[in-house]
Amino acid sequence: MTEKEKEKNRGFLIDTHCHLDMSQFDADRAEVLERAKAAGVRHIVTVGSGLESSKAAVEMARSDDFSDDFIYAAVGVHPHDAKDFDDNAFETLLALARDKKTVAIGETGLDYHYMHSPKEVQIEAFRMHMDIAKETGLPLIVHSREAAEDTLRVLREYGQGGREHGGGPLRGVLHCFSGDMEMAGELVAMGFHISFAGPVTFRKSSALAGVAAWVPDDRLLIETDAPYLAPEPFRGKRNEPAYIRSTAEKIAELRGITIGDVARITSLNASRLFGMEEMPGEGVIAYPIRDSLYLNVTNRCTNNCTFCVRMKSDFVKGHMLRLRREPSAQDLEEAIGKDPRKYSEIVFCGYGEPLMRLDTVKEVAKWVKERGGRVRINTNGQGNLVHGRDILPELAGLVDSLSISLDAQDEETYGRLCKPLHKEAFRALLDFISGAVRYVPDVQVTVVETEGVDVAACRRLAGTLGVKNLRVRKLDVVG
Repeated sequence: MTEKEKEKNRGFLIDTHCHLDMSQFDADRAEVLERAKAAGVRHIVTVGSGLESSKAAVEMARSDDFSDDFIYAAVGVHPHDAKDFDDNAFETLLALARDKKTVAIGETGLDYHYMHSPKEVQIEAFRMHMDIAKETGLPLIVHSREAAEDTLRVLREYGQGGREHGGGPLRGVLHCFSGDMEMAGELVAMGFHISFAGPVTFRKSSALAGVAAWVPDDRLLIETDAPYLAPEPFRGKRNEPAYIRSTAEKIAELRGITIGDVARITSLNASRLFGMEEMPGEGVIAYPIRDSLYLNVTNRCTNNCTFCVRMKSDFVKGHMLRLRREPSAQDLEEAIGKDPRKYSEIVFCGYGEPLMRLDTVKEVAKWVKERGGRVRINTNGQGNLVHGRDILPELAGLVDSLSISLDAQDEETYGRLCKPLHKEAFRALLDFISGAVRYVPDVQVTVVETEGVDVAACRRLAGTLGVKNLRVRKLDVVG
C-alpha cells in the first residue's frame, strides 16, 4: 500500500466548495488554511462567484503557499449577478477556465429567492456556463435555490442537445444541496454528484438528512460553502474549511459508517470529478469498512448479477477492488496484520466469489481463528457446485458467520437477475443454505431490493431452509 493510500485510510478530507477570496477571511486567511490542514483537509476548491472573485480564486490557487496542490479554483458568475454576464464575461471565464489550477466551472445555476437577476437572464447565463464546461471538459458546479424545476429542466434540455451550441453529457455537482429526494434522484440519474454542507447537521433538517443517507456512494460529496452555513456546533459563526469534519461526522452517522469511510468515499469522488488525485491503479486485497476488515481474494464469480456493483464500478466505499492478480494466503495474512482482534470481524468478500478459492479461504480463516479473530464469509452459495462436493463440513470451526446471497424467490427470477454460469445454480444454492445451518453458528441470507424480487416470498423460502435471518440490501448500496 502506498503512502497516499495509507493516508486515505486515515481519512483526509476535501472541501469541494468554499470562498476563500471573500472579505470575511482577510484578517486571518493564512491561519484559516493552517487550521484546515490540521483538521485533515488535503484539498480545497475555492469557488468564484463573479469575474473578480474568479480571478482571485485562480490567483490564490496559483500562489498556494502550502503546496502546489492544496488549493484549486472554480470560475463562474453566481446567478445573483447573471444580469452582468455578457460575451466579454464569457471570454474572460473561458480564459480563466484554461488555467491548470482551474478544476470546475461555477458556481452557476438558478436562484429564485432574491431574484437579483430575472429568471430568463439567469437561465441564459446558466446555459453559457454549460457551454464553457463542455468546451473545456470541466465539471459544472451548480447552485439551485427555490428553482428545482427549472434547474432540472435546463440540465435535461442541454444534455438532450437542446442548446444551439450543442448538447451532450455534462459532469458536475449540485452544491450545498437543499432539494428533496425526487430532485436528488433525477440528478443522480443524470450522472451528477450531490454535495452536502453545514445545513445537513442542523436539528430541523430531517428531510435533508434522509437524502444524505440515500445518495449512492459514488455520487456523494461534502463541502463547507465557507464563510457561510457553518455546521453544528459552530452554527452562527463564520464557517471555514476546518469545520468540514463536523459535516463528515454527521454524514457518517446518517449512513451508518465511520468518518474514515466518508472521508475515503468523498475524497475519491472529488478527485475523480475534479482531477486532483491520481486514481488507484491496482485493487486492494484488504480494506476496512466501519470496524470490519474485508478480504478481496478473487474477482472471479459464477454469477453475472445485473445489480452487482462490479458491473459498473471498480470501487466499493472508496476502495479500488479490481485485482491484477489474486493474493496468496501469506499476502492476506500480512494485510490483516498481527492481531485480527482489532477488527470486529474478518470478512471474505471482495469483488468475486471467495469460495472459488476454498483452500486459501480455509488457510487464512484458520490463521485468523488461531489469533482470536472472528470470520465471516459472504458467498453466493455455489461453493458445493464449484468444487463438486459438500464443502460445508470443511468450514466448521473456521467460520463464525455465513452471509449467503439468495437474491430471488424462484429459479426463473434468479436466472434472470443473477445470470449464473451453471444451470443448476439455484437448486445448489438452496441446498447450500439448508446445509449451512448444521456447520456454521450464524447463517443469514440476503436479497437486493430490485424489480422482480418478492422479499416476502424470499423470507418464507429462507424459513423453509432453516434460516430465520434475512437481510434486505438496498439497490446500489454495498459494503
